[in-house]
Amino acid sequence: MRKLVYGLLTLLIVALVGCVTINVYFPAAAAQKAADQFIGNVLDGDAAPAQPAPKPDASTPPGNRPSAMLLDLLVPAAQAADTPNLRVQTATTEAIRQRMRTRFENSLKAMLDSGAIGFTNDGLVALHDASKVPLAQRAQLNTAIADENRDRDALYREIASANNHPEWEAQIRATFAKGWISHARAGWYYQDASGAWKRK
Repeated sequence: MRKLVYGLLTLLIVALVGCVTINVYFPAAAAQKAADQFIGNVLDGDAAPAQPAPKPDASTPPGNRPSAMLLDLLVPAAQAADTPNLRVQTATTEAIRQRMRTRFENSLKAMLDSGAIGFTNDGLVALHDASKVPLAQRAQLNTAIADENRDRDALYREIASANNHPEWEAQIRATFAKGWISHARAGWYYQDASGAWKRK
């Protein structure tokens, strides 16, 4: 009987240790939600800026959280704090969002509507058809594209940095790239995965 109890106890400890391993993974669902909110605000102006994900309520006593009670005992608080909680709203991202919203209203919307520019498959904007813009306005067009892409690059980098995971920048960029294309309005151009231009 004693061997059976020790055997079960050993199995339980091994299982618990396996469950306690915490991997810091890219929170794709949270990133997509945040990207959709941010993009909706830039393109539509009616969505609220992306809010940081709420933190668990630390005021709830461990005894009232049965599923977490054993984990609370085995995992140090510092290690549990490494669980991803995507932070999107910072002073920098808010300033970028406001610039992008203003630029969209003042110039990019008309350029997207005309087909002069489109969304790229890497989360930027690019020239699609320069003939849609009068020659006298092409320098302004190039400036708007450069400013927009500078802000987009800064946005993806800032979100990764704000979450202390600079290695997430490529995944954040890819998430936003899909978001920009999915929010594109009818008639706007975008690049597919191969880089070919398509019209929505």
